[in-house]
Amino acid sequence: MGAGGRMAVPSTPMKVESDPLKRVPCSKPPFTLSQVKKAIPPHCFERSVLRSFSYVVHDLTIAFIFYYIADTYIHQLPHPLSYLAWPVYWALQGCILTGVWVVAHECGHHAFSDYQWLDDTVGLILHSCLLVPYFSWKYSHRRHHSNTGSLDRDEVFVPKQKTAIGWYAKYLNNPLGRVITLTVTLTLGWPLYLAFNVSGRPYDRFACHFDPYGPIYSDRERLQIFISDAGILAMIYSLYCLVAAKGLVYVFCIYGGPLLVVNGFLVLITLLQHTHPSLPHYHSSEWDWFRGALATVDRDYGILNKVFHNITDTHVAHHLFSTMPHYHAMEATKAIKPILGEYYQFDGTPFYKAMWREAKECLYVEPDEGDQNKGVFWYRNKI
Repeated sequence: MGAGGRMAVPSTPMKVESDPLKRVPCSKPPFTLSQVKKAIPPHCFERSVLRSFSYVVHDLTIAFIFYYIADTYIHQLPHPLSYLAWPVYWALQGCILTGVWVVAHECGHHAFSDYQWLDDTVGLILHSCLLVPYFSWKYSHRRHHSNTGSLDRDEVFVPKQKTAIGWYAKYLNNPLGRVITLTVTLTLGWPLYLAFNVSGRPYDRFACHFDPYGPIYSDRERLQIFISDAGILAMIYSLYCLVAAKGLVYVFCIYGGPLLVVNGFLVLITLLQHTHPSLPHYHSSEWDWFRGALATVDRDYGILNKVFHNITDTHVAHHLFSTMPHYHAMEATKAIKPILGEYYQFDGTPFYKAMWREAKECLYVEPDEGDQNKGVFWYRNKI
């Protein structure tokens, strides 16, 4: 499946590490996908059921420990301390459950095992527990991978052109407006995307991830959308029973708070992977899959890189080879960086600073004035 890096490829200048804002090339790469793949050790494409399940067991064990501590001890603390302890629990548990979300994401890409039925079973259970419609997301996310960087066909976080931004944008283009925008995006962005396709690809009619007959899905996919909906309804009913037994405040503290953190990180991770001043977007006249897949960026979340199973700092490799297990992605990224050269983008800016910078700098996209490649669009912020 690979040649262990032995195949010669055209040399590509390495990008200056100290200048993450330098634009990546938008021309056709001097290397092919096959050449990139052959640079990766063959074992990186091998999926192990035992190893994949070890991450499930690891994450769920830590999540149970956090739950046990919170459920047993936080209510025993004096009130001022308990008010501080709950947000700490939400943050810690939310990070661990984000790792669980990532494992289910692997299942959606058939990167968990060699058995599609096993991947779908594990993914359906894990995602349903986090109120994610597994099959619904799996199919829309697959289309995102098939159309990354396309202004016409990409599925999520499709940037607007200047003529399409709302009248209210100029009133939000200030520090207070950015705080409001980021707060709404991180708290409500995920459920709004699932329910109303907010920030998603425009369709000719109402699009919703819970609608089996919506425009997002084909006829052969509709039955599995019903299954996803059943998983969500089962989880909602379980939560209803828990509320009836323990109360709404208990359920929010134990489950709702961490879920808000999961949803926030999910939106933030995806946003920052595809929103960066150095990345191009393409009109259909210019777009091709390979350049679109390269139009993404690896980020550094510090210790959270490991907690999130490196979905944050190996995203370029993931878009090129989405069935590769996450536990091989770091090795693969190291192998492909010399070949990608300037086409590989990494930004080590702390994610909280990058979030603010991108909210300020990446408001819409337009082609460069005088550029013959009118199909290549870059981020702008002048309204």
